[in-house]
Amino acid sequence: MKKLESMEQFEQLKNNGKHIFLFSADWCPDCRVIEPFMPEVVEKYSDYEFVFVDRDKFIDLCKELDIFGIPSFIGFEEGKELGRFVSKERKTKQEIEDFIQSLSA
Repeated sequence: MKKLESMEQFEQLKNNGKHIFLFSADWCPDCRVIEPFMPEVVEKYSDYEFVFVDRDKFIDLCKELDIFGIPSFIGFEEGKELGRFVSKERKTKQEIEDFIQSLSA
């Protein structure tokens, strides 16, 4: 999974192609819970490029996008937001896959 390095990169990725941004942080226990199965999810939904966003490094972006809980996901295609799975709740693999499937529904 690619890591977001700059706001310029975010704008570039958001506006070109299909991306799912995963907002997370090293200190977040619920984010650690999804780590073991995320590679499977990334592989299964390879029509999207997944991008890890460090919440602490990009706090202004999180405020701008109303990301107040992590882990959270937002899908974009060619600059258009397809959907979001944003909450402070722990997420299961099934919930994440259901969210991704809903993006193309």
